[in-house]
This record gives sequence, structure tokens and C-alpha cells, in this order.
Amino acid sequence: MDSIIVTGNGPLKGQIAIAGAKNACLTLMPATLLSEEPLTLTNAPRLSDIKTMTTLLQSLGAEVSQLQGGQVLVMSSHALDNHVADYDIVRKMRASILVLGPMLARDGHAVVSLPGGCAIGARPVDLHLKALEAMGAELELKDGYVHARAPGGLRGGVVDFPIVSVGATENALMAATLAKGTTVLKNAAREPEIVDLAQCLRRMGAQIEGEGTHTITIQGVDRLGGATHPVVTDRIELGTYMLAPAICGGEVELLGGRIDLVGAFCEKLDAAGVSVEETAKGLKVSHKNGRVKAVDVVTEPFPGFPTDLQAQMMALMCTAEGTSVLEEKIFENRFMHAPELIRMGANIEVHGGTATVTGVDRLKGAPVMATDLRASVSLILAGLAAEGETIVSRVYHLDRGYEHVVSKLEGVGAKIERVSDR
Repeated sequence: MDSIIVTGNGPLKGQIAIAGAKNACLTLMPATLLSEEPLTLTNAPRLSDIKTMTTLLQSLGAEVSQLQGGQVLVMSSHALDNHVADYDIVRKMRASILVLGPMLARDGHAVVSLPGGCAIGARPVDLHLKALEAMGAELELKDGYVHARAPGGLRGGVVDFPIVSVGATENALMAATLAKGTTVLKNAAREPEIVDLAQCLRRMGAQIEGEGTHTITIQGVDRLGGATHPVVTDRIELGTYMLAPAICGGEVELLGGRIDLVGAFCEKLDAAGVSVEETAKGLKVSHKNGRVKAVDVVTEPFPGFPTDLQAQMMALMCTAEGTSVLEEKIFENRFMHAPELIRMGANIEVHGGTATVTGVDRLKGAPVMATDLRASVSLILAGLAAEGETIVSRVYHLDRGYEHVVSKLEGVGAKIERVSDR
């Protein structure tokens, strides 16, 4: 098992190229199941989660080829020979549930393991199922699997989500493209990944209106064709690397960055005293004058502050001037990085879904353990600003969502290396 060693090394300077979005690519890949013609994705990120989705699609009979070092994915589902998404693959990644809607819409039947063997209701997998039921699907839960049938095909319907769910919106959107008649998704998620999916499906021949709003209308078509589609920029990787110069000073240009992807996040950086400027190539972030100011954060669905940037923002607030309050409203148990930051000298108090952070002058390097994907990178960011050496263990989490972290940070002057545990 590998570890990452980070040594505080002063201000950063240079450029970092931002990859295509993991969450978008994991949604776009199952769209190949809707058509017998090839779907090609460009600007694909090179991550372990993408490999897991590739394995899942191949297990269903899809062909997946990686070109240009993995940045181009060419997929074809012309000869699906299996409609069972097995637990051994699905348990590794919750996004695996996104094969359910496309398989059901195309062939009228699918059997998909519950992701991670989770109970319905623990996280909103039930919203996926209720959306498909609204389109006429017959569902049975048996032995940890969803057995889904639509003998006469799915039919248009009205899906009114009780809470906003990105994954359920994506599953319903894909399924509705081949349903008979019109489907209306109400209280739909508005994330850029939803917009990206709709644009890809439209390239394949789908009839969709309203993506990016809370009401999406889909007119079902008889078949979808092939397409080539570029994966949207990863707004979470973008926000993460925007925090690097904010936390330890300097000036970094994020190639491919867009303000519209991280608007609420940029507002918080501005309030903290961090400069964000648009450039011809992306976004330039700089911070050169002392400690940042403490700001409060509440995570919300897009266009609000992303839950996937909360851990990284907490790392910045650890050395801010004043006290900040971070409130997590999307997922429970999402402050597991706090005890590790405290090991580095941070002053953090957690009560339920709220963390109060009182800034300290300087963090100190320490051995810490990554508990999840976003927590792992937050500890690396903290290490950039810490005095001495920080050793982050269990960094296999990192490989799920960030490609080439070490080389990207080394390229702007960070002192960082990945080593095999001794």
C-alpha cells in the first residue's frame, strides 16, 4: 500500500491541467448501453473508477477500448449478452447503479446488485427505483439485487423527486430517452454533469429540453445512434487545485478551468481574500498576503457549494484568521478528515453535521490516514502548508478521483512524493 509524503515548501507557481470530470465520465459511459452504435468519449480522466466502470460494461458484453493513453474511450454495445450487473463489481462503486436505467430502457429487463450491498434508504438509491417505476418498470428486490422488467418497454411519465438527487436524475434521464411518450423530471438535479449527459444524449439523437433547470422534459425516441462527446472539465479537481495556492501562497493557472463550474466556491475564495481571474486558458488563482480570512460554508446541491469540496475547504480554514463554521447538508459522516487534521495541529470541533474551525498560525506535519477520496486530498493540501513532513497513508482512495496528483503538484513547485510503504 502506498503513502504520499508532503513537505511544506513555500509558495507555488505554474500551471496545472485539469482533467475531464470523473462524475461526468462515470455517467456518460453507461449511455453506451442505450445504442448499438459506438459512443466515443474524449477528455476522459485516467482513474481507477473509470477502470471499474469499464470492467462492469465489459461484463455485460460491451466493448471498451482506451486510446491516447486512456484519454479517449471508444465503446460499443452492439452485442450485449448479459443483463446481470454482479455484486463483485458493483460493490466497488456506487455509480454502477447507472447501468440499470439504460439496460431496462433498451432491452426491457435488467438485474443489478445494490451498490455496496447497501440498504435501500441509506442513501437515495430508492429514488432511482421510484423514478423507473413512474415509467412503468416492474421492480423486485431479492437477495441484494434489483430485478427490473418492462415487458412492453418503458413509457413516459412524471417523476417528481422528493429531494434533489444527481444519480437518480441521471438514471431517469437515460431511461426516458427510449421510453414511449413524454417524461417530465421535476425537482431534477442541475449539476454540470447532468447538462453534460443531456448534451451527449442529444448528440446520440435524444430529444431533451430543460437540462440545467429543475424541470427536464424528454420525448422518447425509437432508437439512439452513436456519437463523439468531450467530457466536461472536472469542477472538483479544479476546485481542489485552486486551493493549493490559496493554502500555501503563490499563483497557479488552472488550464481548462471555468468560473461557471465553481461559482459558489469562487465566491467563498473571494471572501477569504484569494484572487481568482479568468484567463485565455482557464483560471488563475493567487494569494500573496498573509493568512486568508475565515468564511462560513454550507454545502448544497449545484449551484451551491459542493459537498465534494468541503474537506479541502476545511484544510484551508485550518490556518485562516478567525473562526469558520462548515455545515454539511448533503451527506452524513462527511467530517472523518477532521480528526486527522487535528493531528496536524488544527483546532476543529465537530457536532453532528457542523464543524467549527478556529484558525491556527501554522499546521505541523504528522502521520495521517486518508479515510475517503476527498479526505485524502484535503490532507495533502494541509501538508503543503504544514511545517515539516506529512505522511498520508491509504492513498488508494486518491486514485479513484485524481490522476497524477504528485506530478501535477510537483510541476508547480510542491515538495511531494509517492512511496511504497516500507
